[in-house]
Amino acid sequence: MPVVATADDTGHGLLLVFLSHMVAPLEVPLDPKVLEGLPQPPTITHESPKDYIVDPRENIVIRCEAKGKPHPSFSWTRNGTHFDIDKDPKVNMKPHSGTLVIDISGKDKAEAYEGVYQCTAHNEHGTAVSNNIVVRQSRSPLWSKESNPPFVVQEGASLVLKCRPPAGLPPPVIFWMDNNFQRLSLSRRVSQGLNGDLYFSNVEMSDSRSDYICYARFPRTQTIQQKQPITVRVVNNGQTEERRPSFQVPSGPSSSMMVLRGQLLEMECIAEGLPTPEITWSKVSGELPSNRATYLNFHKTLRIAVVTEADSGQYRCTAKNTLGSIHHVITVTVKAAPYWIEAPQNLVLAPREKGQLICRASGNPKPSVSWFMDGLPIHNAPEDSRRKVEGDTIMFEDVVSGSSAVYQCNASNEHGYLLANAFVNVLSEPPRMLTPPNKVYQVIMNQQAALECYSFGSPIPKITWFKENHTNAALEGDPYIFYDNGTLVIPVAQATNSGKYTCVALNMLGKSDNHVHLEVKEPTRILKQPEYKVVQRNRDVVFECPVKHDPSLIPTMIWLKDNGELPDDERFVVDSDSLTITKVTESDAGTYTCIMNTTLDQDSASADLRVVEVAYEQPDPPSDLELTDQKPRSVQLTWIPGDDHNSPIKRFLIQYEDSLHDRGSWHNLTEVPGTTTTAHLKLSPFVHYKFRVMALNDVGYSLPSPSSRHYKTRAAAPDVNPTGVEGLGTQPDNLVIHWKPLTGLQSNGPGLQYVVCWRQKYVDEDWHSVKVANVSKFTVQGTPTFTPYEVKVQAVNEHGSGPEPLPVTAYSGEDLPKAAPDNVQVQVINSTLAHVHWESVPLSSVRGHLKGYKVYYSRKGSLHNHSPHHSEQQVLTFSGNRTHGKLPGLHPFSRYALNVRVYNGRGEGPASSDEDFETPEGVPGHPAFLRVVNPSLDSLTLEWGPPHDRNGRLTGYTLKYQPVNNSNELGPLKEVTVAANETSFTLPNLKYSTRYKFYFNAKTQKGPGPTITQEAVTVIDEGHPEPPPPHPHPLSPTSQSERHPHHTARPAVPVSWNVSSSLVEDGALISWEHWGPEKTVYVEYVEDNNEEKRRRELVNGSQSYVLKGLKEGLAYRVRVVAWGHADQMVHSSEEIWVTVPAMASRQVDIATQGWFIGLMCAIALLILVLLIVCFIKRNKGGKYPVKEKEDAHADPEIQPMKDEDCTFGEYSDHDDHKPLRGSRTPSNGTVKRDDSDDSLVDYGDGGDGQFNEDGSFIGQYSGRKERDTAECIESSEAPSPVNAMNSFV
Repeated sequence: MPVVATADDTGHGLLLVFLSHMVAPLEVPLDPKVLEGLPQPPTITHESPKDYIVDPRENIVIRCEAKGKPHPSFSWTRNGTHFDIDKDPKVNMKPHSGTLVIDISGKDKAEAYEGVYQCTAHNEHGTAVSNNIVVRQSRSPLWSKESNPPFVVQEGASLVLKCRPPAGLPPPVIFWMDNNFQRLSLSRRVSQGLNGDLYFSNVEMSDSRSDYICYARFPRTQTIQQKQPITVRVVNNGQTEERRPSFQVPSGPSSSMMVLRGQLLEMECIAEGLPTPEITWSKVSGELPSNRATYLNFHKTLRIAVVTEADSGQYRCTAKNTLGSIHHVITVTVKAAPYWIEAPQNLVLAPREKGQLICRASGNPKPSVSWFMDGLPIHNAPEDSRRKVEGDTIMFEDVVSGSSAVYQCNASNEHGYLLANAFVNVLSEPPRMLTPPNKVYQVIMNQQAALECYSFGSPIPKITWFKENHTNAALEGDPYIFYDNGTLVIPVAQATNSGKYTCVALNMLGKSDNHVHLEVKEPTRILKQPEYKVVQRNRDVVFECPVKHDPSLIPTMIWLKDNGELPDDERFVVDSDSLTITKVTESDAGTYTCIMNTTLDQDSASADLRVVEVAYEQPDPPSDLELTDQKPRSVQLTWIPGDDHNSPIKRFLIQYEDSLHDRGSWHNLTEVPGTTTTAHLKLSPFVHYKFRVMALNDVGYSLPSPSSRHYKTRAAAPDVNPTGVEGLGTQPDNLVIHWKPLTGLQSNGPGLQYVVCWRQKYVDEDWHSVKVANVSKFTVQGTPTFTPYEVKVQAVNEHGSGPEPLPVTAYSGEDLPKAAPDNVQVQVINSTLAHVHWESVPLSSVRGHLKGYKVYYSRKGSLHNHSPHHSEQQVLTFSGNRTHGKLPGLHPFSRYALNVRVYNGRGEGPASSDEDFETPEGVPGHPAFLRVVNPSLDSLTLEWGPPHDRNGRLTGYTLKYQPVNNSNELGPLKEVTVAANETSFTLPNLKYSTRYKFYFNAKTQKGPGPTITQEAVTVIDEGHPEPPPPHPHPLSPTSQSERHPHHTARPAVPVSWNVSSSLVEDGALISWEHWGPEKTVYVEYVEDNNEEKRRRELVNGSQSYVLKGLKEGLAYRVRVVAWGHADQMVHSSEEIWVTVPAMASRQVDIATQGWFIGLMCAIALLILVLLIVCFIKRNKGGKYPVKEKEDAHADPEIQPMKDEDCTFGEYSDHDDHKPLRGSRTPSNGTVKRDDSDDSLVDYGDGGDGQFNEDGSFIGQYSGRKERDTAECIESSEAPSPVNAMNSFV
């Protein structure tokens, strides 16, 4: 059993304290500067695998990396004893690491360093250890020499060719080939077993050959070993007999095997027989796992991946041919090496806290769990009453500083082990913010906003969020979601969510806060998609794509053609919201997409462009209409289509005119596809038809064709009766029968009339009838009131009657109800709601359809002053046969009267007797007004008016007030109760020059009413400067009620600004003097005659501000405003006008500039020097060598060839590096070159293979991607056969 467990690779080490609780949607990198200096026990981050097989040709590298604070030191054990690396010059440890590098060059071999290694990382806070790393050398032994006599086999018999490869580490991969390095063909008849043997279910004459060769490929050493060839001769000594199947492998009727959980299970059944048997698989007591089971080797191998305990059981393989079948049962037992249920996690605790480490693992058999501390068994560690070990759990209570350590858990059984490190780090740290301060988050409206607040502290800090101007209360509930790592999520962000947010991290050692800002932006939307265009060649086309976006985001418009960049052609002109293509060509046809991008979102839309040689037009009208196959109720119409003008005809519309009933009107009859020129038309009797045809293409309809000749159909009896038959009375003693008359086309003949029939329902009597013409209703007089009747209407003409109609039910006329509801009662629910009950009237007294009941009620007066007050009568309607209803919206403390009436379709019945009731008291309305008068140095007087709606007897008023400091923070709240008969109150002992906020409401016995607010300032102390006179500009009201703006008053202290302006070089300078106590001050400005929202600039703590970016030639209205608590404007200066002159840019006389004069002097001096040099040369008569002239005019065709790269001198293909030409929107400009100089070297080293004395083949088989320097003369050496073998492996 290993001594200790493997390190838990948490990655973030110490900060696991809060990342372990992280449920946040964002992974945020941690700031190492914040964590600098915090102690941390060692954590092993990387190590070599438990079973480490090394290549004997390369140095051995055994990895061991760890982190901690301070950085840990490393040591190793080998085979359970200390490994002193200083005594072995071949062994080195990497700096600042525990990784060992063993040099095996020279005479040393890797097998000398085989063994079990374990790494230890230690610092002053604990010790972590690695897994036991078993280092073994990869081996590829040679095939033992053997003599393979030939196999002589009767045709149809079975055969097994044994491979018996040498045992290697790791085991080799087996495959069979021939002398030509061609893979042997496998089938249901010939297959390779899992052990590498070659099985023939039955041999054929074609199987005779002398080159059956088994190869073994050893992956780690990159070698291939070859067995001596085997000869097989198939003979035919007589008739071959067929036989039942029998298993070649496995043997016997049953077998068993054991597999570990999570491993790969492979079961094999290979059968012989003639004909060749087929193999099938099944599970005896269950179903095969379809998602993990696969069949290989022509169904002879069943493979199940990632085995679980549920895969235990019996598996049956069946071999079957035409002569019979045979079965073999494989019993599979699944065991399990230890696997984690809950691995121990690093634990960070504050002094006096408690915690626990849990190490839970499972396996088969059940693993045993043992604990270690800093690499030693925990029972050998010093006793500590604050630590208690109970099986798979260690519990810590009341921990103290200095008790940090690394604990190891070992879970093992006979099949393996699990090892894990987990440290306990005892820290005392106040909260630290890890999220950058004043971070701005921008999101699109209706998308999710996530505000981060990552912090670290020990104990774990509690995170609380606040929003500016949110009454200083912590955020909670909808629409906010809070995660354990501090992240605040708003699932659907709205504009109202914008603002400044503050997160506070708090533990017992202190607190830390951070401010972030959320900006919710309008989404980007394409207002109108570009339209499909058909354009004639050499014409211009414009695609329009107007877009709306958030004004604070910078948009970028991109146009694509067929999802690629626009051609780099000046004919394509991109504007802010359109694309224009001038003089289009056939190559411009395609799909054009406009994409509007901002930094946060995008929107896109597409349209197609079709380029034609000539413009599309409407088709010409059809011609030569002919009528054939004439029948009483049908005819066949044919025509000749007109020219389609380059746009195929999609369909034909056939219209008709009835010159007998509706001369001059054309009606649509039918449509036919554009590929046909004949239509079979169904006709109606007694119609004088004329037909015409119109053609339709993508452009539109053609003009109508000339009409056909007349075609008259014979008259007949009606085919249909009138529709929409109904009856209802207009008077209590009549019944009016209505119907929709037939059209002339439906009459089918002359003399159209209607037979109207009626009889009383539920009475045994004959039908009454009357025949009428040219009408659509008939009135039956003298009917009893509201009586059901059956009515029907039938069409007739001179040639007969229409079909027999179905009767419908109708009612004769209604009369007003006779009875009033009885036993009306009122139950008062509260001061504004009452419940009314009544008894329904008898249905016989309704004398019509009962529609419902109406409650008439009115307010008689208030109970406060007992004075009569008759309000307008109100009505509530309750549909249906109801017996109760609710009256909402009543006035509290009032007298009411009501009555109830039934109504039907004719009107209302008599009213019930009036029922009086009273409503109880309610809460009062808001006071009529609240104002501040008589301010002094230390007192303020408030005056108010009683509520207009007292809703009861006033019991008093409640006045609350609190100071507001210069940063708009609210002070302590005080409360005063005032008697009901008072209308003013003076507050003494206030602070001078201080703003106060007041909350005032009235109350009755039912409770307080709504509150109105006001703000005022006490008089400034005499030691302060006198403020200028007050300004008459009206102030913004602060009342909560928009319907009563007079509830608020102006501040009690006058404020002055003295605003002035002047133009400076980069804008307009605005100056002012502010004597008020407010600190939140803005400069607001807007263009004159512009009603848009004013732009605002924050200028806190300043007495001037420069407005930049003003447009020349425009006038602006400017004012200075002060804002109080809760985003309310409390002071404003008068508006001043600032005009920016429209002057041209300042012209500078370049001739007077010093730099220009100096430049001209230098140029003149240089020209003078050149003239002197030329003069001297000319006098000397200088000559130029012929060689220089030849070099200067060298013929490029005779440039020498460079020996290094087989290319001509000074030549380079620069075109390969030119960027792609594209649209107006820049692309990344990256162009990838194609590699076309591949060679066989890229796929395998062909020249290194060789045969040993025993005939085996050894060589490199894995292709390397390294190239030697290119040579001018290609090698003619043939490629090595190993490449052919590699293609099959």
